[in-house]
Amino acid sequence: MTGRYEELHTRSISDPEGFWGDAASEIDWIKPWDSVLDSSNPPFYRWFKGGVLNTAYNAVDRHVEAGRGDQAAIIYDSPVTQTVQTITYSELLDLTARFAGALRDLGVAKGDRVILYMPMIPQAVVAMLACARLGAVHSVVFGGFAPHELATRINDSKPKAIITASCGIEGSKVLPYKPLLDAAIDHSDHKPDHVVVFQRPQVTASLVEPRDVDWETVTAAAAPAEVVPVEATDPLYILYTSGTTGQPKGVVRDNGGHAVALKWTMSNMYDIKPGEVFWAASDVGWVVGHSYICYAPLLHGATTIVFEGKPVGTPDAGTFWRVIQQHKVAALFTAPTALRAIKREDPDGKLIPSYDLSSLRTLFLAGERSDPDTLHWAEDHLKVPVVDHWWQTETGWCISGNPLGIERFKIKYGSATKALPGWDVRALDISNNEVKRGDIGAISVKLPLPPGTLTTLWNADARFVKSYMTDYPGYYQTGDAGFIDDDGYVYIMARTDDIINVAGHRLSTGAMEEVLSSHKDVAECAVIGVADQLKGQVPLGFLVLKNGVDRDHAVITKEVVQLVRDEIGPVAAFKLAIVVDRLPKTRSGKILRGTMQKIADSETYKLPATIDDPAILSEISEALQGIGYAKPSMA
Repeated sequence: MTGRYEELHTRSISDPEGFWGDAASEIDWIKPWDSVLDSSNPPFYRWFKGGVLNTAYNAVDRHVEAGRGDQAAIIYDSPVTQTVQTITYSELLDLTARFAGALRDLGVAKGDRVILYMPMIPQAVVAMLACARLGAVHSVVFGGFAPHELATRINDSKPKAIITASCGIEGSKVLPYKPLLDAAIDHSDHKPDHVVVFQRPQVTASLVEPRDVDWETVTAAAAPAEVVPVEATDPLYILYTSGTTGQPKGVVRDNGGHAVALKWTMSNMYDIKPGEVFWAASDVGWVVGHSYICYAPLLHGATTIVFEGKPVGTPDAGTFWRVIQQHKVAALFTAPTALRAIKREDPDGKLIPSYDLSSLRTLFLAGERSDPDTLHWAEDHLKVPVVDHWWQTETGWCISGNPLGIERFKIKYGSATKALPGWDVRALDISNNEVKRGDIGAISVKLPLPPGTLTTLWNADARFVKSYMTDYPGYYQTGDAGFIDDDGYVYIMARTDDIINVAGHRLSTGAMEEVLSSHKDVAECAVIGVADQLKGQVPLGFLVLKNGVDRDHAVITKEVVQLVRDEIGPVAAFKLAIVVDRLPKTRSGKILRGTMQKIADSETYKLPATIDDPAILSEISEALQGIGYAKPSMA
């Protein structure tokens, strides 16, 4: 007898039109589609062609019309400003329609692009929804991004307007945004017609008239805008992800498939009911913020949390637990990096019993590989299922996970469980053939991709095909390496680039990281491959120790080397490990392994645009020089 998951997954692959046509009944359509799936121009598949809808209407208006206007839509919780604010669906409708009216008065119309350069405040979500209401295409750029990087995005998307706030707050540091934005506009060839500035009490930004206008002033003068109907295949947003050429890749998300897929995931993947509180502890600048702070919870009629703070330091490692208690959060979605930061500050979880976490049913992790030690720590202390799931900026939602609303599977540590319905996941060799179950290959997805995934790259169809569809014809190339076991569980071991070749053996740095993180003194770790004359590459481990550990570093590194030998074997050739204070990461928590590898091999490298703290790179360089590596030079 097959389970419900097996039945749904099989149907989603053999009859995608029927499967997603049924799912689309959860969305309100102005006009039904002509075809669920248009396969006439692969790999440019299109979902719900001919259908007409509006995403903002589905996220806000329809809940008010259904009599649920008094329910909380957004809870804004900002420990850095000591603010908690609840916005109901009725209030969100008013804010969105009025701000959409202000944008319309500034000349923003259907198809125009609008860049958002915003901190984690409710106005960021309002601005996204206001663009969607008008059929304008928003492109959220992480607040505080460097002017050069922002300028490349301005030139690529050519926005009619840019929306910003006077400042962001990073921990205890106030970061004025306007000087960064002004510098970016000065550097860019394209100039926006208008900049809308939301003035925060911490900083008052100076306005350049007549280009710059005040958010409150233009909104007060505007009439609320009606919903603008858009085609299902029209773009909803562009989200830039770093490209290898230095030119960012603008991932394009459509309106129809996106709304259908995200609404479907809330009940089927996350097991959330309308009215419950869902918290994605991310940022609107990242894909998690787009999908699970803004769109999915609101499409589903849930309550979403906009959190302006950090897992530690605002004020301590108990802030997540305080938010869960205060707002009765049913599910928390965060990055393993955040948990590791909390675990490093409070290794024994001593702060946790002070809070009532009885509302919390599940913790979801994504963004970096979830090492088993962190998963165990969270399970032991939170007493709820901890679900690792895997997805990407490009996919917009989960490729593989434990679909709690369909069928709950046994957790296998190190695995993101099974491919979700809609996803035909395979591990391939370089000849495009499936490898044996359990063998490492390039994790790829058989086309067509399900709804809600990228449809192309902004103004770069050829680059879309080259980046994702060329190396493995007929498949979407994820860029991740891993394996699928006999039970169909998917294991993501590393980026394809992080599989190292040690004397002809292809080894996963992720498997070694799992071993290192199991050591009792290790809070966080990373493994890279460094050049070796004899073996081609050898692995090198970086260890960040838990707070309070004062044992001899040489003893700890000797122990982890032995651990890898015991767990993986001599074939790993793991003999080098160093202790560092911290690891270089992007602002979303991804460890910059590629940059560390270039530093170690004394190669020229470019400062990554998304790096959280550039000073860490010189710390890494110094540590590497201490063991005979790294004579760095910057590009």
